[in-house]
Amino acid sequence: MPLSTDRRREGTQARISHFLERERPATPCLVIDLETVRERYAAISSALPGVGIFYAVKANPEPDVVALLATEGCRFDVASPAEIDLCLAQGAPAEAISYSNPIKKAVDVAYAYGRGVRLFVSDSEQDVRTVAEQAPGSSVLLRILVNSNSSTYPFGRKFGCDPEMATDLLRLADELGLRALGVAFHAGSQQLDPNGWDSAIADAAGITAKLRAEGVELSTVNIGGGLPAEYLEATPALAEYGAAITASIARHYGDHPPHVMVEPGRSVVAESGVIRSEVVLVSRKSYADERRWVYLDIGRYGGLAETEGEAIAYPLRTSKDGSPVGPVVIAGPTCDADDVLYQNTCYQLPLDLRAGDHVDLLGAGAYTSSYSSVAFNGFPPLATYCVR
Repeated sequence: MPLSTDRRREGTQARISHFLERERPATPCLVIDLETVRERYAAISSALPGVGIFYAVKANPEPDVVALLATEGCRFDVASPAEIDLCLAQGAPAEAISYSNPIKKAVDVAYAYGRGVRLFVSDSEQDVRTVAEQAPGSSVLLRILVNSNSSTYPFGRKFGCDPEMATDLLRLADELGLRALGVAFHAGSQQLDPNGWDSAIADAAGITAKLRAEGVELSTVNIGGGLPAEYLEATPALAEYGAAITASIARHYGDHPPHVMVEPGRSVVAESGVIRSEVVLVSRKSYADERRWVYLDIGRYGGLAETEGEAIAYPLRTSKDGSPVGPVVIAGPTCDADDVLYQNTCYQLPLDLRAGDHVDLLGAGAYTSSYSSVAFNGFPPLATYCVR
């Protein structure tokens, strides 16, 4: 029986706390609990039985994370030659890699093909033709546009094309000697509605049926990422997402069920990570202002890019927990006015919090180290440690 979120989080924090107390690494740093990564991968596999799981490497490209997932039999969603090299170096076979970024140079397609990658995702005529030229005979999925407004991070119109164009491009791929494999989409990152995949699955099934009538048989639907992690607020259980997605595919595909791919990132690694930071300064802006400003040694450019718009609100733990608390604004250390993390989200931190005290950001294993800038203001990228 799967562990409850609270029990799982307690185990994660205990293992990470033990590491931090023993090693006392310089802050800020991210610590990843590999056992939690393993547990989350197993939970997704259980919720979506028979589905091909392709870990979105961009969520956290730490080599130990990739190596563990490769050992578990996971496959990988990559966006660049560097991510291909990473996966291969950590034991993933080339046939387990999907080059899912539809925006890629011809030289990068050729490089991927040379390293054995044979699965690509496209969303434009130019890219389909590039794949046909540089990776002949490969399989291709066409990505369609999705309305993902129920997600925390909708993808807008940067990726994908409308279903009519996708149908034409799959037909073109077939004519160019590629294997027209199927349809791909992404329901938006941190998708909070278990039914958030339904309309796109319906579109994918419609494309598949139309091309089947023409003699082009599509075998696959790639439902992308979007499975959520739990931050300050509870999310539906993975089983609810699995049931909704399974029912949607059965409803729309009927007697012709496809192979299904999913590309989770956040839901695999977010809850495995804790960022340890240090308080740099605590101040007030006026004598009348009840809110203190707490400045940490990590900010938007050190790995907390997802605090933009306060979209992701991390649970916090401090070295002064248990003391009386009061309202705060939380900001980063750089000389940039945008480096403010939380002004509207209601955080209450201990009144006796001082420079040098620790503040831990929980559930911070996804889209933190991979978003860390290279020495903005002279601050180094976020250091990462893994606990086994």
